[in-house]
Amino acid sequence: MKSTEQPKVIRTREQYNAYLAEVQALMAQGPSLNTSGSDKLELLTVLLEVYENTKYPVESPDPIDAILFRMGEKGLRQADLIPYFGTSSRVSEVLRRKRPLTVQMIRALSIGLGLSADTLIGLSVADNPKKTNEVDWSKFPAKEMARRGWLENFSKNAKSEVEDIVKGFISDAGLHFGAASFRRTIAGEAQSPTTQYALYAWLARVIQSSRDKKTKLGHFDENTLNAGFLKELAQLSWSERGPLLAVEYLEKHGIAVVIEPHLKGTQLDGAALKDADGTPIVGLTLRHDRLDNFWFTLLHEVAHLWKHVSDRDAFLDDLDASSEDRREAEANRLAREAFIPRLIWKRSDAFISPGKESIDRLSRELKIHPAIIAGRLRKETGNYHLFSDLVGHNQVRAMFHQPTIDIEV
Repeated sequence: MKSTEQPKVIRTREQYNAYLAEVQALMAQGPSLNTSGSDKLELLTVLLEVYENTKYPVESPDPIDAILFRMGEKGLRQADLIPYFGTSSRVSEVLRRKRPLTVQMIRALSIGLGLSADTLIGLSVADNPKKTNEVDWSKFPAKEMARRGWLENFSKNAKSEVEDIVKGFISDAGLHFGAASFRRTIAGEAQSPTTQYALYAWLARVIQSSRDKKTKLGHFDENTLNAGFLKELAQLSWSERGPLLAVEYLEKHGIAVVIEPHLKGTQLDGAALKDADGTPIVGLTLRHDRLDNFWFTLLHEVAHLWKHVSDRDAFLDDLDASSEDRREAEANRLAREAFIPRLIWKRSDAFISPGKESIDRLSRELKIHPAIIAGRLRKETGNYHLFSDLVGHNQVRAMFHQPTIDIEV
């Protein structure tokens, strides 16, 4: 390469070798290198680095693998990580890849274990979806899907045929895949690597079931979704037929509601998403057959539709799990406020002196079912023995003629 030639972006191996030789020649000049030579050396170094990063990228280690490796180096147990995560359950959930690392955790681990923030953020993992999201059709719960009548012409003896049937089922729901991974992503606390396929199967069933309702749905106007809409929905709980009225109310406003029990091994309460044509959908499992759980899950998912759902995302929620996702926190807050505004709650007798009489008074004042107030007290105190006779056990599935399915909860 002539010395007067302006360096260009490297496109060939020969060009790379020529620039590398020139860099070595410039560096050999040492202190005698003039300003123009120094500038050229800097430019060539940048061009070489860009080429090397493109052709020979170095993958950062998986964040969890890095933590486990450092634990082995230092002889640490899971209990030794509690100061970095806050609780033993969070340590377990993170190491089992069921909970993402938060900024606070990353900061603490970076200082305490000496791991780089880039490693803990897992930049290469996020940039390489094929590695983590590659579709393995054999992992779908095909037998359970067939038992529920979701798959036609199912034959457990022909593996290739079964996979083709499952592919068709998923594709019919619009959950297309490209570059070997699903195009629609799942958000929410119900997802883990071991449940991903069951959740996609359930999601496909919900989407397909929602399409049977479309001729009966009213017109959906996204401007309808606001705090007042949630409040009106919450006050339908005052009626003995509240859950049925709520479904009618949502479908009148163009939101399809589908009740489909969760698949074995998943901890799923509800979902919020949009079909390919933009139809908003709320999915419910009724895995906890209680009025308080039904109402909170319903409003939580409608809040997701209002604030968070896009054409590519679906929120699948395990509301028993704690979450540090701001979107989940916002959906929780909006649902709570629709039922019982915070200022009213903190000043109420039901909060200050919980009892059946104070719960009844507050429910009448707010025109909401007492099960919702009892459920909030149980959740905030962590005592699920409290007011168990008020939360409406075994009162929801019967309304929707949903049998109890023998699956894990």
